[in-house]
Amino acid sequence: MFVDHNTVNYCMNEYNILKKVIVCEPQYMEIREVINETQKQYKNENIDRELAMQQHKQFIEQLEDLDVKVYQLPARAKFPEQVFTRDIGFTIGKTVFVAEMANHLRQGEDKVLKSWLEEAEVPFYDLTMAHIEGGDVLIDRKSIYIGVSSRTDEKSIVQLQNLLPHFEIIALPFNNKFLHLDCVFNIISETEALFFPEAFAKEEIDLLHSRYDLIEINDCEQFTLGTNVLSIGRKKIISLTGNKGVNNQLRTRGYEVIEVDMSEIIKSGGSFRCCTMPLVRE
Repeated sequence: MFVDHNTVNYCMNEYNILKKVIVCEPQYMEIREVINETQKQYKNENIDRELAMQQHKQFIEQLEDLDVKVYQLPARAKFPEQVFTRDIGFTIGKTVFVAEMANHLRQGEDKVLKSWLEEAEVPFYDLTMAHIEGGDVLIDRKSIYIGVSSRTDEKSIVQLQNLLPHFEIIALPFNNKFLHLDCVFNIISETEALFFPEAFAKEEIDLLHSRYDLIEINDCEQFTLGTNVLSIGRKKIISLTGNKGVNNQLRTRGYEVIEVDMSEIIKSGGSFRCCTMPLVRE
């Protein structure tokens, strides 16, 4: 039975003030085998681990400068994708959910997170034998958008709906080559969202248009994960230095855009949202 734990963990959207987040250094990051479309472009040159570590450190320093409490998971040599903590778990309301990873290369990362949560005395709900990754889960108040992808299956979405009957669960199919929903869609306020229209069929586009003022990302900036920004709250957003089109659109709308270089980590298919698992948004 689902238990609504009485904890300090709390997250009801993607854009309120970010207070606590879980990350993991890219200490063992490399493309050991290609598991997404972005990695195909970089499999030969692979990842400059030293540069990735440096960029990640600067990102963490920026978060701390913005008064975000950052918790570090221990990096393990057998998990080259562990930097993308968003996928391992997600917080909805007062509950942290942890699920098994779909790709064999990432299976076992959930055990590291569970161990950390137990040691930190943070209660969590174990979605046993479920494949649902945090990159496919976006929450906006009482609505939860879940991408139907190669990493998140419809059976697991039904399981989450049964656990959260008071939430509106919206399954969003999209082109699987884009890996996770947050690579093509990201909610940045009650009324605005970033999205890449080519990833969706007309039915999904019409649905999103009915709910948000959609800020379109072009092909070039989708490849550098223009949607995968991280909202800090109070209209502050961390975004990639090179994504000038996205950043200019956000500034025009009154957002403070904090540009950070994450270009080396992006080569493995994830950016700012992928690298952060929020525990608390106030």
